[in-house]
Amino acid sequence: MGAAVNGMSAHGGLWPFGGTFLMFYTYMANTVRMAAIMELPSIFVYTHDGIGLGEDGPTHQQVEVLAAIRAVPNVVLLRPADGNEAVQSWRIAMERRHGPSVLCFTRQKLPILDHSAGQPIEDAAKGGYVLAREEGKSQADVILMGSGSEVQLLVGARSLLQAEGIAARVVSMPSQELFLQQPQAYRDEVLPPAVRARLACEAAASEPWYRFVGLDGGVVCLDHFGASAPAPVLFEQYGFTIENVAARARELVLLQ
Repeated sequence: MGAAVNGMSAHGGLWPFGGTFLMFYTYMANTVRMAAIMELPSIFVYTHDGIGLGEDGPTHQQVEVLAAIRAVPNVVLLRPADGNEAVQSWRIAMERRHGPSVLCFTRQKLPILDHSAGQPIEDAAKGGYVLAREEGKSQADVILMGSGSEVQLLVGARSLLQAEGIAARVVSMPSQELFLQQPQAYRDEVLPPAVRARLACEAAASEPWYRFVGLDGGVVCLDHFGASAPAPVLFEQYGFTIENVAARARELVLLQ
């Protein structure tokens, strides 16, 4: 499938895409790599992007794949947090001309997020943006960042922290690659260097997030294989809850 997508992309006249479970990227990694080398605007759509598969077990819960894709040069990975970010992600993919785009979607249903307290949704095209600013203080006490289905946990944790007087900023980062391509001034605006309490949350390997959380930050990620159980049970057991994200953020603030 991947080879067919690349062939049609190289030939021209069509704008092809292929789709499958994210786990099966491991079968077509060389295809995506060749698209990147050849600068083909192929589009690869992957669904079921985390441990939300539940009873399918660890063989289908690709905790390491997001990090693997992000490591491939000239690939833009987009993991939208809701329908509005999905629209922006498709727009980005359709506008790329010299490299492949990888779109990763969750299995479970996601709420439409409220953007009224942050930057406009169009700024999702910059890879990372402020979804919800801190309230009550001129500077955030902690920055909560993540992508995809876990962003809703950050929004919930922000509410808990704000109720305790902790000013929390939520940053949605659908594409680390695009965010790193932005001017330093913009990156510093989204992630102010003075705010060293930072927490990243993604139900996948933690490694890609350390460049953003820094030495004083933390992660709520998954650096081990999943398990076979209903998705809500897995999320609870592995700490992907609003309460755990808030608790980890609280710890980081106290350490500053």
